[in-house]
Amino acid sequence: MLVGVVGKPNVGKSTFFAAATLKDVPIADYPFTTIKPNVGVAHLVSECVCKEMGVTDAPRNSSCVNGTRHIPVRIVDVAGLVEGASAGKGLGNQFLDDLRQADALIHVVDASGSTDIEGKKVAAGSHDPIEDIQMVEREFDLWMFGILKRDWEKATRSLEQTGGKIIDHLAERLSGLSVSPADVEQVLLRMRLRTEKPSLWTDEQLMQFVAETRKLTKPSLLAANKADLPTSPQYIEMLRKTGKEVVPCASEAELLLRRAAEHGLVDYIPGSAGFTVRDGAKLTSAQAGALKMVEEKVMKAYGGTGVQDAINRSFFDLLKAIVVYPVEDETKLTDKEGRVLPDAFVMRGGSTALDLARTVHSELAEGFLYAIDARTGKRLAADHLLRNREIVKIVSSGKRG
Repeated sequence: MLVGVVGKPNVGKSTFFAAATLKDVPIADYPFTTIKPNVGVAHLVSECVCKEMGVTDAPRNSSCVNGTRHIPVRIVDVAGLVEGASAGKGLGNQFLDDLRQADALIHVVDASGSTDIEGKKVAAGSHDPIEDIQMVEREFDLWMFGILKRDWEKATRSLEQTGGKIIDHLAERLSGLSVSPADVEQVLLRMRLRTEKPSLWTDEQLMQFVAETRKLTKPSLLAANKADLPTSPQYIEMLRKTGKEVVPCASEAELLLRRAAEHGLVDYIPGSAGFTVRDGAKLTSAQAGALKMVEEKVMKAYGGTGVQDAINRSFFDLLKAIVVYPVEDETKLTDKEGRVLPDAFVMRGGSTALDLARTVHSELAEGFLYAIDARTGKRLAADHLLRNREIVKIVSSGKRG
């Protein structure tokens, strides 16, 4: 799964991305600092099964800190989106194309109201971030609309004459955005559109179709960034009234804490509600002042910086992700090399035991016989729906390469 970090220019997207991944990317307070998409590795934070199962060994593909697993996931930071992007303004078409494979979106907005619709600096509190949300969503929808509208009349007439299915046509046109026929059918049923006569659909109906398809296939939450600024609380409350999932964020504070932890100045675990300065840490007056500000305006005000929370929610809430632990010995909970609970895999909600086998290795899936629930010893069929924190052994006639 891939989560995209989106928004207009100069809202702190790149800072959010850097804070989440510790990847060096250009950060500046002017539009279009990001030109090409940056793909990096962030981490989901999830309760590990180690304490429940009495395990103390260190895992392999993710770290476990005091019973909390930090599991690697992919996120992508793309260029800022401006009004008119769907028609090619700014870096529009490139921006939208970079988001094709994203499964969910973290929409970073400037909750302080200190950047205008184009991302230029204005007086704090003078711009309504709700306008930015509407703009980004509208441009995304117009881009999808443009994809469908090409040869629409000719294509729909042909479908009606030959008895072709509009569901298959729409899914094919939007397949590059990971839209399936089942997704299309779900939206059409919800809208009650006449599928036998798509040539009669109005542009307004087609725009409604792409908006509903976006919501279904690219679910999003709002990262209300710059939450530590004085003008932000009022706008955060306004954003919450939109009915969207809102996470107050202070990306600069998160990046500061993670860099300080890297240099051994503080003890800090991403997503936690506090940090401690290490004994003997030699802080400059500027560093001490910055940490005090983070403590007062971020940790005490919001219970954390929000960056890790936004990442967790994008996977667990939007994509209904689960964490599964594959093992080769279901009694000792080890892999073939004797490592205990070495891996934690993030799977999309609704994944099956066969999906897990395919994720671990294609040959396991090809020779899949059954799976075993390590807790109960029960055999699981290929179509068994995996549960969060399940420990599973795959039994297969194939072997991992």
